[in-house]
Amino acid sequence: MDKDRMKGKVDEMAGRAKRQVGEWTGDTKSQVEGGAEEVKGKVQNAWGNVKDAARDTKHDVERETDKENRDIENDRERDIA
Repeated sequence: MDKDRMKGKVDEMAGRAKRQVGEWTGDTKSQVEGGAEEVKGKVQNAWGNVKDAARDTKHDVERETDKENRDIENDRERDIA
C-alpha cells in the first residue's frame, strides 16, 4: 500500500471529523476547513491508488517479459539438443 493512500485516509477521516464537529457546534469555519481537509485526503488517496496501479502494472510487465525470455531460452536449448 502506498504511503499516499495511508496519509490520504488519515487526512480524509480527520477532515470528516472536523467538519462534523463544526456542524454540531455551528462553527462554519471548522466545517469549511474540515471539508477541505477531507477533499485533500480523498485526492491524496486517489493519487496513491494510481501509483499502486502503475507499480502493479510494471511488475506484471516485468513478470511477463521474464517468462517470455525463459521460453525463448528453452526453445534455443531444445533447438541445440
